[in-house]
Amino acid sequence: MNGHIIAGVDIGTHTTKTLIAVKKPADSQRPEETDIQVLGFGQEPSSGIRRGVVINPQEVGEIIKRSFEKAQENAGQKISSAYVNIGGSHIASTSSKGLISVSRADGKISESDIDRVLQAAQTFSLPSNKEILQVFPKEFIVDGEKGIKEVVGMQGVRLEVEAIVIYGFSPYIKNLSQAVVSSGLQANDLIPSVLASARAVLDERQKELGVILLDIGAGTTELAVFEEGSLIHLAVFPVGSANITHDIAVGLRTDVDTAERIKLEYGTCVYSPQKKVIKIETAGGEGYLTFSPKILMQIIEPRVSEVFDLVSKELKKISKSGILPAGVVLTGGGAKLPKICDIAKKELKLPVKIGIPRGFFPPQEDPAFSAVCGMILTAADSTEVEGFEKGILKRIKKIFRAFIP
Repeated sequence: MNGHIIAGVDIGTHTTKTLIAVKKPADSQRPEETDIQVLGFGQEPSSGIRRGVVINPQEVGEIIKRSFEKAQENAGQKISSAYVNIGGSHIASTSSKGLISVSRADGKISESDIDRVLQAAQTFSLPSNKEILQVFPKEFIVDGEKGIKEVVGMQGVRLEVEAIVIYGFSPYIKNLSQAVVSSGLQANDLIPSVLASARAVLDERQKELGVILLDIGAGTTELAVFEEGSLIHLAVFPVGSANITHDIAVGLRTDVDTAERIKLEYGTCVYSPQKKVIKIETAGGEGYLTFSPKILMQIIEPRVSEVFDLVSKELKKISKSGILPAGVVLTGGGAKLPKICDIAKKELKLPVKIGIPRGFFPPQEDPAFSAVCGMILTAADSTEVEGFEKGILKRIKKIFRAFIP
């Protein structure tokens, strides 16, 4: 098949998804939005994962393997490597600075200078058992002149960088690497889940104006903030849509499977007085459960508000509360909860919309697929860079070592 075949694996708390796609060669007759063609998809219920973190590597490895085999069967393609997400509330970010002297005699800044200054930004003390995953430059400073985004070819004596460093808990990173290795796959790259989702649902204009991406998964809610085209903050909260399911199970005194079905079929964040009392059969056909929509909303709304309250506090920490013009984009499986945008607008005091993956044929319109689609798009971006040695892959090359058994 013509084109570059790419696989992405999204290891989530609730499900593990594999997507296989092909990046088609440029074609003037086909719109740019359809230049990634989906070949196959596989999905398996997750186990051995708690709040986005791999707890049982062998168990997770088997799930990855089954999901990947389904995708390969659908695609009719054999592929031995994939791009893999990393998530969990152990993932965090911090600001850092780097400073070097420009190496060339003529004072022109080269790619090697950028590598060196980004490396300098990593020379700080991390807490015990923490490991750097990725470094993103926010701005470069040349001889004291701030706000520069592209510096290659410029002349100067001193080069500085203001950067965001993303790091995680080393034992959890090792567990993930062991799970991937035990599945028989080779990991091309580790991509933080929320950054994969951002690649799939955000455009450059939103990132330039200033935007918040919230990826609401089953076990975690992940936050990424962009401004002036750059990532400026990342955080992960240990609360997700599974907490809503558990609250429904407790509040309505039913089993978790029935509670999940209630959430998906009748859940809402805003009460509608037109709805009548609901009666459904419980899981296993053991009886019926009757409840009012108002009671259900009173269970769901406080948990959803709690998520946005955590987000609001995080934005206040970085002085970005209520001032990002492109507003909030919600994605992930939890974003499908009816009327969730209404609660987000109320709590965050910003415009809110649902983000779905862009750039695929056939279109992928489920926000739960944002992370796996974003991994495909990130990989497709990297194929455009000669030798895979620049841009994002260059900055995260260190993580490859985690996958060596």
